[in-house]
Amino acid sequence: MRSIVLSLLIVLCMGSCRSVKTHNHTITKLHSAEALHEDVDKLYTQLKRNHPKLYQYITKQDLEFKLDSLKQSITTPLTSKAFYRKLAPVFATIRQGHLSLRPARKRYKKKDWKVLKKKKFEFYELDFEYLDEKLWVKRTVGKDSSYVGAEVLRIDGTPVKSLIETYKTRFASDGYNTTLHNRAVGRFFKVFYVRDRGFLDSLEVTFRTPDSTYSKMFKRVSKKTKKTPKDTLNAKQDSLKPPTPKKKPSKADLKARQLAKKKKRKTNKVYGYISRSKEYTRNFKFIGTDSTVAYMKVRGFSNGNYKTFYKESFQKIKTLKTKHLIIDLRDNGGGRVAEVQYLYSFLTDQPFQFTEKSEVANRWPFLKVLTSNTTPIVVKSIATLLTPLFVGHSLFKIKKQDDKLYYNLRDSKLKQPHALHFDGEVYVLINGNSFSASSLIATHLKATQRATFVGEETGGAYNGCVAGFYKMYELPATKLIARIGLMQLEAPYKQEPDGYGIRPDVEILPTAKDRAADRDVELEWILKNMKH
Repeated sequence: MRSIVLSLLIVLCMGSCRSVKTHNHTITKLHSAEALHEDVDKLYTQLKRNHPKLYQYITKQDLEFKLDSLKQSITTPLTSKAFYRKLAPVFATIRQGHLSLRPARKRYKKKDWKVLKKKKFEFYELDFEYLDEKLWVKRTVGKDSSYVGAEVLRIDGTPVKSLIETYKTRFASDGYNTTLHNRAVGRFFKVFYVRDRGFLDSLEVTFRTPDSTYSKMFKRVSKKTKKTPKDTLNAKQDSLKPPTPKKKPSKADLKARQLAKKKKRKTNKVYGYISRSKEYTRNFKFIGTDSTVAYMKVRGFSNGNYKTFYKESFQKIKTLKTKHLIIDLRDNGGGRVAEVQYLYSFLTDQPFQFTEKSEVANRWPFLKVLTSNTTPIVVKSIATLLTPLFVGHSLFKIKKQDDKLYYNLRDSKLKQPHALHFDGEVYVLINGNSFSASSLIATHLKATQRATFVGEETGGAYNGCVAGFYKMYELPATKLIARIGLMQLEAPYKQEPDGYGIRPDVEILPTAKDRAADRDVELEWILKNMKH
């Protein structure tokens, strides 16, 4: 038995090594024009089968014309990356913000991956923002903060302006608004650049500050901090000193440490700790010398124990009789519908239906997710065994109405306001990166005239989006990955024309000058307006 197991492990290891080598060869070789045409056709077939609102912002005739024109333009063999650069702009014209396309990534053997995990790419420590048609370093999570506030001119000799214009064509907002493009192209600039260039060991970036223009070579370096000569000297001197006897901690000390660790874990879970930036997803505080104005910053709706956070926050508001609440949804890319529905229950005093029933393209959305060609064989096998369960669930949840299929969401049932609901004045801060679930709650607050919106139009649409569950489909020849949303999520409110976000009552756009002066001009307006 041991020899059989050992033989199987050797075979699996050899197969894995071969698959890595085969995959990497596939994504770098030239693919014939016929194979590329077939990838376009198969992708379109997947979209028609799975996306319930494929022609919401583009007609079937226009989309098929664009796809046919793309195929006609491909007459010679291309690599996967070159094909991605041609296909992504056409894919983006569907104008569904949750649809995405990414090139295939290079794979690594286990031993190579272990080595890579011990290193970090210095360039990834920079966070960017696109303002005044320029790319700026917004902050850095590394120790060197000298780049903050600097304008990025060139990357490996390529002007940033041309990169920005190219990347804007490779993704879409929900519908026709453009605010998402200007915000997301800065926020996710690193993602777009790596998709375009692939894996990098070094990268030269040219910066401009008010005082100078200079270049910096960013490299892939060890995660361990190198010791300076001074550190070495101090360590040597310490070694010459007589060792200080370590005091054994008392039981009380040990218990206090355990309680402190437990408290920290609880705080991190409730507020949603983000380890990279060392900040929290959810934040709550009072602005000013008293408790008149409460400020709630929510960076996303995806991690942490949100119910505890909102209960505690609104309990404080009720106890201290707060009059004004500012909810900051800027740069909030969305997340769980259950969380935004729960948050909304604290902001209304009326029974409400948070979402409509969700339109789907077929009766088996869960099976589509689990049996896609990117799903591991083990998961597919389990999904096959559980098929009767999925079929029964779908028959119970999905009903046909007016020749369309609708999934009966939990959030489409009538809900009651929370006992701690807030009745005071609400302000909501939004921008182009307010997307998906954050746009969904903004739609409710806008439609019911419950809040005053300050900032710029959201990147997410007022009339909903196609998200919920996603099918990850790998194009057979080029190995590009398409992410396809399977469920339409929308509030019971609509606006005309379709395809635009929640517009602010007071439009305020920050500038690079505001950032340099560390001014939050949107928040400043709200606080000034409260005084009046």
